[in-house]
Amino acid sequence: MITDRVESWLTLDQAAELLGLSASKVRRLIEELVLFAVKIEGKLAIPADIIVDGQPLSSIRGTLIQLHDLGLSDSEAIEWLYQDNDILGEMPIAALLKGHKAPVRRAAQALG
Repeated sequence: MITDRVESWLTLDQAAELLGLSASKVRRLIEELVLFAVKIEGKLAIPADIIVDGQPLSSIRGTLIQLHDLGLSDSEAIEWLYQDNDILGEMPIAALLKGHKAPVRRAAQALG
C-alpha cells in the first residue's frame, strides 16, 4: 500500500507553502494531474518526494495521463508508481525522481 512506501507526507497547506502557492491552487494542480494526493485519515496528503526544489516533479503529469489512458484509475495509477517494477528494477516513482521518464513510460506500456 502506498502509505507504507511514502516516507513523508505533506498536507495541502504544507505543499502550498513549499510551492509558494495558495491551497486552492494546489488543489487545482491535483485536478490537472500536475500533483497527486491520497486521502489519509480523511484528509488529502501529498507525497513530499513529488515536490523537488520547490516545484512539482515535472514527469508526474505525463505519466499519470498515460496510466489513465491505459485504463487505470487515480488510485491504481498512484499505487503503480509506488510498487516495485520488475522491468525497471525499482519503483517507478524512484526512477522518475532520477530523471528516467522514458523507461518508466515504457514500463507503463507493458500494462496495456
